[in-house]
Amino acid sequence: MSSILFKNAALLDPLEPELREGHHVLVEDNLIKEVADRPLQASADRTIDLKGRTLMPGLIDLHVHAIAVELNLAQQVHMPNVLVTLRSTLLLRGMLRRGFTTVRDAGGAGHALKQAIDTGLTDGPRLFVSGRALSQTGGHGDMRARSDYLIDNPPCACCVRVGALARVADGVDGVRKAAREELLMGADQIKIMASGGVASPTDPVGAWGYSEDEIRAIVEEARARQTYVLAHAYTAEAISRAVRCGVRTIEHGNLVDLPTARLMAERGVYAVPTLVTYEALASEGAQYGLPAESVAKIADVRDAGLRSLKIFQQAGVKMGFGSDLLGPSQRLQSEEFRIRANILGAREVIASATMIGAEVLGMQGRLGRIVPGAWADLLVVEGNPLRDISCLLGQGEHIPLVMKAGRMQVDRLNP
Repeated sequence: MSSILFKNAALLDPLEPELREGHHVLVEDNLIKEVADRPLQASADRTIDLKGRTLMPGLIDLHVHAIAVELNLAQQVHMPNVLVTLRSTLLLRGMLRRGFTTVRDAGGAGHALKQAIDTGLTDGPRLFVSGRALSQTGGHGDMRARSDYLIDNPPCACCVRVGALARVADGVDGVRKAAREELLMGADQIKIMASGGVASPTDPVGAWGYSEDEIRAIVEEARARQTYVLAHAYTAEAISRAVRCGVRTIEHGNLVDLPTARLMAERGVYAVPTLVTYEALASEGAQYGLPAESVAKIADVRDAGLRSLKIFQQAGVKMGFGSDLLGPSQRLQSEEFRIRANILGAREVIASATMIGAEVLGMQGRLGRIVPGAWADLLVVEGNPLRDISCLLGQGEHIPLVMKAGRMQVDRLNP
């Protein structure tokens, strides 16, 4: 049994408004064994004196696309499978360096990538995968361009291209089968397209996604496997339809209104805003190959996303942390902290990336806090994130130590 003792830490608990000075944390194997405000008399394999540095839980991003190695998703579908896979491992390592020890992939990554990380074949955050997202014909996951004919078996529907984030399925029977197949192949939860989107070529943002009967069928299949559905949705109408049908988390939600947000709060539905992706798409999307029709749609949702934070907050909707970045823009993942902190404050956005993320994943007591019995996902941070969120930004320059399940992923502290 291996053990590590952290001494003299300033402990960050998402439930507390200030750091808790002078704390000591004992890690044994992959778990937090003990947390105390007094010195621990433990014979550890390694003792790390943090000398007042911040010790906080590993971060949780609820909306990533690990295999989105390009901004032009329609083009990526045709890339060689091996190339997409190998490039995705670089994206996952970057997430770890930035302190994200757990991520929920919101479409694209499957069980094989999760298994590669779990077995140590490659480094990366703990993955909760959705498999291929489910999209209706002409919806946000249908990457076919406008044309005068449609091929019968498009790449996004046949589920053999690693670079495809979504698959097309229509009708109650069709979506039931698709959901069952994704669950069979190892999906931890199911992602659906419940409105139009930005990165897709033919659907306006305000378009409805699946019919209510189709959504209910997918939700029923997920519940039958003791899991849930997350829904890409922008407009208030699209969000309310998804909520009424039993969806558990709303992704983006930029165009929400107060009555819809109150409905979400009443039903216990979480929001996962992803504001940084619109900043990235607006500033560098065209440069990295985002099609012109997608660039034109950014303005419809960018400013509204900032307003949505206040609406969700006013209605009492719990918000998880999401980034939704594509390709080279994934380096901007931690900028979501800056954007949200300017509106909601540092403590609330940190809670979204720790404690609330754990709730969404059904991992309360395991993730999101430094408490006995939790998995030992820990970050050492130079600075106080509750007072200055900038120490969580960038590429982990102010995070010299990242531990996931008791194993050092980044260790730049002097021994």
